[in-house]
Amino acid sequence: MKYLSSFSVAALALATGLAASAQTPKIGVAVYKFDDTFMSYVRNSILDNAKGKASIDMVDSQNAQPTQNDQVDQFLAKKMAAIAINPVDRTAASAIIDKAKAKNVPVVFFNREPLAEDMKKYDKVYYVGAKAEQSGLMQGQIAVDYFKAHPEAYKSKDKVIHYVMLKGEPGHQDAELRTTFSIKAIVDAGLKVDKVAEDTAYWDRPKAVEKMKAWLAKFGDKIDLVLCNNDDMALGAIEALRQEGYFTGSKFMPVVGVDATAPALQALSQGTLLGTVLNDAKNQGKATFDLALALAEGKPAASTSWKLADGKFVWVPYQKVTKDNYKQFQ
Repeated sequence: MKYLSSFSVAALALATGLAASAQTPKIGVAVYKFDDTFMSYVRNSILDNAKGKASIDMVDSQNAQPTQNDQVDQFLAKKMAAIAINPVDRTAASAIIDKAKAKNVPVVFFNREPLAEDMKKYDKVYYVGAKAEQSGLMQGQIAVDYFKAHPEAYKSKDKVIHYVMLKGEPGHQDAELRTTFSIKAIVDAGLKVDKVAEDTAYWDRPKAVEKMKAWLAKFGDKIDLVLCNNDDMALGAIEALRQEGYFTGSKFMPVVGVDATAPALQALSQGTLLGTVLNDAKNQGKATFDLALALAEGKPAASTSWKLADGKFVWVPYQKVTKDNYKQFQ
């Protein structure tokens, strides 16, 4: 029997390792902007799940669609086995799909859903996200529970919820659906509403501070409720309210967000945020990577553990988060 020297064993191990590394699929990931709080959780989840399984080339599109288009071109030039895209502009997905189809490269869009007709253009295009209308309904339900338990919260004493709405970017499907369905849930519960003001703060905390301060100066005590399409804007509204003396003593304003980010959970613990809705970044990131990896390896998307709706969509469910259950999400 012949025995390998320790040098030979080490060399063989190195060669095997290099071969395995060479076989690791390369996946390009473009995120609309890195400094979005929620998307930072999603991209970290993608990177965590990719460890030892794939080589990830992740880029920041800096909230500019032309930049993202160039990044997609670079991914295709580098012969990525699959690409995952969080589009800056969902209507721009069509051009990305055309480019990927021409190169026969699978595409997984995430968090920003392309138009329905674009999803039908290519048999290797998929989407991972959540049903935005569900998050809106849950926001509305949180508000309904509060006003039913606290009739004194109607400042005008007219049994009408006078609300302001801080929206994400115009045209974004999550912003539009959360806005519509949060109010629908309140009305469907038999409560009356009056929209005092509505404006976009582009998902951004500092912009939300500015909008909320302006509304407080103009409408003051007329506002009963603040609904926000995400937690960053909710935290901005809370900051503006705090500057006006809210959250001290008995002066309270119900504010509801979406995402259940760590800062939002802290606000819940402090009693400044009424509620939020878990937008499950961890599982959105995992599903995005799992699909991209399967496709990069030439396997069908259905081979993953995720349930595909209509053969193309993975829907990650939302969950209501309030002071009663927030600790389980920390």
